[in-house]
Amino acid sequence: MDHLDRLRCFIAVADTQSFAAAARRLGCSAPAATRAIASLEQRLGVQLFQRSTRSVRLTEAGERFVIDCRRILGDLDESEAAAAGGQADPAGLLSLTAPSMFGRLHVAPLATAFLQQHARIRLKLLLVDRVVSLMDEGLDLAVRIAHLPDSGLTAVPVGAMRRVIVASPEYLARAGEPRTPRDLVEHRIVASYFDGQSMTPWRFRDGPQSLSPTLMVNDNAAGIAAAVAGVGLARCQVYQAADAVREGLLRIVLADHEPPAAPVHLVHAAGRRVPASLRLLLDFMAERLRAQPVLGGDAFLRAP
Repeated sequence: MDHLDRLRCFIAVADTQSFAAAARRLGCSAPAATRAIASLEQRLGVQLFQRSTRSVRLTEAGERFVIDCRRILGDLDESEAAAAGGQADPAGLLSLTAPSMFGRLHVAPLATAFLQQHARIRLKLLLVDRVVSLMDEGLDLAVRIAHLPDSGLTAVPVGAMRRVIVASPEYLARAGEPRTPRDLVEHRIVASYFDGQSMTPWRFRDGPQSLSPTLMVNDNAAGIAAAVAGVGLARCQVYQAADAVREGLLRIVLADHEPPAAPVHLVHAAGRRVPASLRLLLDFMAERLRAQPVLGGDAFLRAP
């Protein structure tokens, strides 16, 4: 293998976490793939993989190097396509991350539609309820529902998301409807937590409100289900309760006290030189997410 082939082999092993699987992808033998990585490590003077009988994992140096390799090979593929008159279809693996429930409801269907249009592109979808570092985890694109801190990442706005308080009509008939955030101390509360610790204060337009939860869950869908069952009031992003609100299973309360809707962005680290395959995915996702009513910000599901 020449040096570029060794770099492609390195990426294939990193993607599959297997020399045998990488060899099958590349159409070579497993020993050839093993020799290619050994030669690359000797050239660089660092170990790129931690090898055991059960797994092949990137080292810290390997995690840094794979990000550069993807960018370099992506630039090369784009340059070759341009030299060929743009006839070649973009190809390769792209990785996309999003919050779990939003990803399942609104991102995964778009990923499926994208793949149907671009047969040579492969996607890896990571749905998790934590802020994932694109650089550290070698990801190409992320959906962020929050105000973004200053960083070296490029953010493309696609909408805004309300955070709402909901409860079942049965619960509100029994316990009464809160008129101000201060009324919440008299109510049963369904709270979400994701850090293994206590409930964070609920924030409103006029400040935070500390509450004692009746039920704490680490899964958004479970919290919504508890609210539908009449356990108490739950706070969530509006998309998480949208279907239940439309069906009359939940009602939004304290709408006039909500904080401003949070911006939603597609975030990437490619800067201005976005590889052709990532540009296709970025433009596709941005256009379709902007058309989602759930990203309509303060207007979505507000009473006329």
